[in-house]
Amino acid sequence: MRLSNKVALITGASRGIGKATALKFAREGARVVVCDVDDAVAETVAEIRLQGANALGFKVDVTKPHTIDAMVSGVVASYGQIDVLVNNAGIVADAQLRKMTEEQFDRVIDVNLKGTYNCTRAVVDVMIERKGGVILNASSIVGLYGNFGQTNYAASKFGVIGMTKTWARELGKHNIRANAICPGFITTTIIQSMPEKVVRAMEERVPLGRLGKPEEIANTFAFLASDEASYINGAVIEVCGGMTL
Repeated sequence: MRLSNKVALITGASRGIGKATALKFAREGARVVVCDVDDAVAETVAEIRLQGANALGFKVDVTKPHTIDAMVSGVVASYGQIDVLVNNAGIVADAQLRKMTEEQFDRVIDVNLKGTYNCTRAVVDVMIERKGGVILNASSIVGLYGNFGQTNYAASKFGVIGMTKTWARELGKHNIRANAICPGFITTTIIQSMPEKVVRAMEERVPLGRLGKPEEIANTFAFLASDEASYINGAVIEVCGGMTL
């Protein structure tokens, strides 16, 4: 198992890509710390434990550093280490520029961008003391190419890429790697609520002819978290079925 003896902290882990990543990491031998803003954390922890794996759950709001600090303290007290951080928590609040409210813009930036900063800032000293670690950030193809009606989301995900590359430069000397994944259209609950004809149109834009699965993003996170990716640092990897070609 490629993540044996590693402690992995995953935000936004109660559903979608985050949950798939938590379950994948557990199957790969990691002790998983499930973090999310709602009570569904307990369900993901229960599923992991049913697999026979080890997990802790914390209700965390990534916009509130005191909740993050309490979680980090709890993890260190229980496991004594944090080896991997997956910054997956994120939201959307779409609107065209002329109709976007200040609250919509600020909320998405606060969760997606500042939340990624908050979580990484809270764990980095633990990783430095351990002389190693992996920081994995969920960006998006929207962060690379933009998207209609997503000024706030595109800005947040582009910013995540900038932080990833900066951290790769700053923290490499401490044997800490930082990488980002840019998913394309993935079958999460957001997609499932869309009209069928909209989903079909999205599929037609993908050379593979289908949307991605959360597990396919989780598999990429697991590889990057493992020692198999020991020389990958500062990378931004598109996982989108080729839709940006």
